[in-house]
Amino acid sequence: MKDKLNKIDLGVRYMLLSSSLFAIMGAFAKLSSESLSSLEVVFFRNVFGVVFIGAMVLKNPMTHIGGKPFLLFFRGFIGFIALLAFFYNIANIPLGDAMTFSKTSPIFTAVFAWLFLQEKLSFRGWFAVFLGFIGIILITKPTGFSLSKTDLLGIFSGVGAALAYTSVRELKRYYDTRAIVLSFMSIGTLGPILLMSVSDYIPDNSLDFIFAKFVLPDGITWIYVVMMGIFATLAQVYMTKAYGESQAGVVGAVSYTNIVFSIAIGLMLGDTFPDIMVIMGILFIVLSGILVAKSK
Repeated sequence: MKDKLNKIDLGVRYMLLSSSLFAIMGAFAKLSSESLSSLEVVFFRNVFGVVFIGAMVLKNPMTHIGGKPFLLFFRGFIGFIALLAFFYNIANIPLGDAMTFSKTSPIFTAVFAWLFLQEKLSFRGWFAVFLGFIGIILITKPTGFSLSKTDLLGIFSGVGAALAYTSVRELKRYYDTRAIVLSFMSIGTLGPILLMSVSDYIPDNSLDFIFAKFVLPDGITWIYVVMMGIFATLAQVYMTKAYGESQAGVVGAVSYTNIVFSIAIGLMLGDTFPDIMVIMGILFIVLSGILVAKSK
């Protein structure tokens, strides 16, 4: 019993560390966005990952069955689009709000797994989904039937990530985990290059989260993007360690501390403190995510 508690404790500590590192990564992304487009920030976020995973593959080649190339591409593409939305929001709204939107993904994942993978969803699971949607409404505070651009992109960052995670559940039966991650990061590296190369031909400024010109980073910005890549990689490593050390439901619940860390760091960067409606929305989404994890 004691060994089991120690193992859970280690997993919790790893996830707390991972959550804080993800929040710091978001801070460097926000700082980078002061002089670079969110599209370019996504490029730098992924290119470090490609190098890291590529080095791992060279050292220890992948072995897998394969046979699902279109699903593999879909996972990479939808994950890339969701990341674009997420980083655009990091640049334009408080860091805690952007992180909260991204943490809605378990709510949508539960629904998509029920729809596409025939996974059962208990009454507790459906109640959690309901709470999550209430939380989203409280955060977005829609006027009539209209939502702001960042609200829509925030919701999509959760939906897109959920679709990506749902596809991973199927892909893990056919591919090495590194192949799945590499497909996402490769598309996240090549996609921005393509989009930046055609941005001169797109006059619509409302699509600035997709199309933007390349800007060569200056001295301090290089430090920001390098630190963003380092912290993102470390956060991913410790998150993987956390899930390896403890039950997914336990560390999944602890992962919501990322929102608290992000709010605190966002305040240091000049973000406004969330109002009571947003705080209530965050609490509903956190409770929803914990209930979804426990229902599994």
